[in-house]
Amino acid sequence: MTTGIPKEQYPGERRVAATPESVKALVGLGFAVAVERGAGLGAGFTDAAYASAGASIVDATTVWQSDIVAKIRVPIDAEIDRLGPAQTVISYFYPAQHEDRLERLRSRGATAIAMDQVPRTTRAQKVDALSSMGNLSGYRAVIEAAAALQRPFGGQTTAAGRIPPCTVLIIGAG
Repeated sequence: MTTGIPKEQYPGERRVAATPESVKALVGLGFAVAVERGAGLGAGFTDAAYASAGASIVDATTVWQSDIVAKIRVPIDAEIDRLGPAQTVISYFYPAQHEDRLERLRSRGATAIAMDQVPRTTRAQKVDALSSMGNLSGYRAVIEAAAALQRPFGGQTTAAGRIPPCTVLIIGAG
């Protein structure tokens, strides 16, 4: 059984559905893994790193012929049109927001697994992608706030005087 990892098509998306480490784990479980050329570059993973983990580096056409296709974003219409019967796509899908794409996928005989629908429970923790992304988003929110504030968070006393500490409120919705 082949798992395909395509390059994300959404503008500005730098994430990739598999790392060289996760490819190595899939290969260890007996899967063949096909990674689209350049799929991991935005996330800092080279084709050579995927190849050394056991993946085949392939073109877009070949990766979409895999039994299972794992990606981050909701498949766009052109990607859904590449899928056929007995293929499965795993991604964030948000089925209630993308009923048209879900219907298009169903009409092609393909199956979707929506990672955003995985329950947030202890038993499902290993595949709870929303919690891990929420955690990372929280770190980024602090960095973005510090960059926008343009002054230190903590109070400081310098030869030029005293800078009082900031009061910061970061609100997350997730």
